[in-house]
Parts: sequence; structure tokens; C-alpha cells
Amino acid sequence: MREVAAGGEARSVEFAQRVPVDRWFMAHVRPLGEALPAASMLLVFHDLTPLHRVEEMRADFVANASHELRTPLAALSGFIDTLQGSAREDAQARTRFLAIMKTQASRMARLIDDLLSLSRIELIEHMHPDAPVDLFPVLRQVLDGLQTLAADRGVEIALAQPSVPAIVPGDRDELTRVFENLVENALKYGAAGKRVEIGFAPAAAFDGTPELLVAVRDYGPGIAAEHLPRLTERFYRVDVAQSRAEGGTGLGLALVKHILNRHRGKLSIESEAGKGALFTVRLPAANLPPKSS
Repeated sequence: MREVAAGGEARSVEFAQRVPVDRWFMAHVRPLGEALPAASMLLVFHDLTPLHRVEEMRADFVANASHELRTPLAALSGFIDTLQGSAREDAQARTRFLAIMKTQASRMARLIDDLLSLSRIELIEHMHPDAPVDLFPVLRQVLDGLQTLAADRGVEIALAQPSVPAIVPGDRDELTRVFENLVENALKYGAAGKRVEIGFAPAAAFDGTPELLVAVRDYGPGIAAEHLPRLTERFYRVDVAQSRAEGGTGLGLALVKHILNRHRGKLSIESEAGKGALFTVRLPAANLPPKSS
């Protein structure tokens, strides 16, 4: 401001505030006309904090994605070297290593699929789909696809009949992906409870707009409170070893969050260690035409 007042030239400068939290701004300083006092000037501030946060997230995302891809690639490379060398003529070792290599390749394919899905959803997150989707048949389709996993884990799945029309505006494939992730997580990480329950309930937003709640509850070991706020972060895992053993990519709940943002919905998570977990999806209810008499 002193330089502008002294020289009469407009200036722009980026600066940061570190207290109480990190924030970044671009300030544009311009002297005003001669009709006003000489010291009069116009200041315009642009808040650059969201851009800086996005850049930090992008850097973290690239670093995490590179690490997650490098792990299965290193395993594949190591087993290939072994099969080309000491295990070349060992049929038993060859069978075992090829099975491990297939698992690692499948994990890498799932990771790439989740990365592409997440990128696509982020590009269109501001575009809200409005086709009517009945969530009850969507959930039945999801459960049909996960019956084998449920049987392998010895878990019973109970799907309650909705008491109100379970119709929301949305994209059927994306909502299917949401509930596939939530139910699959319940089957994998809550299998110790031997039961998963899925229910529907009507609700209302703060302004009275009708909403629909879909709850997925398991009775497994639960999640400690300190982990709950971070579960939807990319690559965040409560137990890294268990997640990888289960074939998790660390992107499932991040994908759920972004799909629900696109659908103007929300995900809430409630849990206590040793008492299972409750994942609740809140979506706007479709405006249904009145029934004819």
C-alpha cells in the first residue's frame, strides 16, 4: 500500500496468514482517481485458500496413489524374477506364486478402477442427477451380488421393507456403487458380528424438505472414535494390513462421499469399539406425483 501510494502504480501481491489457521490471499491494490484524496486507494482481496488446499490434496493424492500402486508392482516384479530364476522348475512354487501374482494384479486393477471412478465423479460432482431411482430394488441387486461373500463369512443379511416409497433423484449405477461399498465393508470388517441389517426411514431436512435415510449396521468389532472423522479421506485406513488383506484400496468411502455430494446427500458414521458400526446415507426424497383417487 505504501508503494502504491508513493508511485501511483497498481500492485498485486499474494500473502498468507498462519494464525489461527493457514489461509492464503491475493490482494489487488489500486490508487483511485485525482478527485479523491491522494492517499485513497481500492483494495480487493481474493481468498486463495481453497486453491491451496486442493493443490495440497492433489500432491498427497499422487504420492499415496504412487505408493499404493508401487506395492503390488514390486510384488509382481519379485515373483517374476523368482519364477525366471530359482523356481523355474519348481511346479509347486510356481502354482503358489502365480496365485499370489493374480491376487496382486487384481488388487492393482481395483485400485485403478477406483481412481478412475473417483476422478470421473469429481469432474461432474456439481451436476446433480434427477432420474427417479427406487433404492429397494437397488439394495436387493447389491445383496444378490454379495451373497457369495456373505456365505463365505457366515454373515446373515437382513433387508427391511421400506415403509415409504424409497425413491430418490439420482443415478442408479452410482447409487449401486455406494451401497456395494457400504455393504461389502460391513461383510468384510463386521463379519465377527455374523449379522448385517439394512433399513429405511423417512426424514426431513432443516427446511422441511423430505429425505430418505438408508442405514447399514453391522455388529462387528466397531471403530474407535478417533478414526471416525477421517474414514472418508482417500487412502485412510483404520488397519492397513487388514484392509490390504481384504483387497481394499482405501478409496471406497471417499468414492461414497463424492457420489453422495453429487446427489446432494450425506454419509454419517456412528461406532464404538466393540459395538459394531452404523453407516447412514441421507438422500433427498423424490417429489412423487399424488395418487389418483
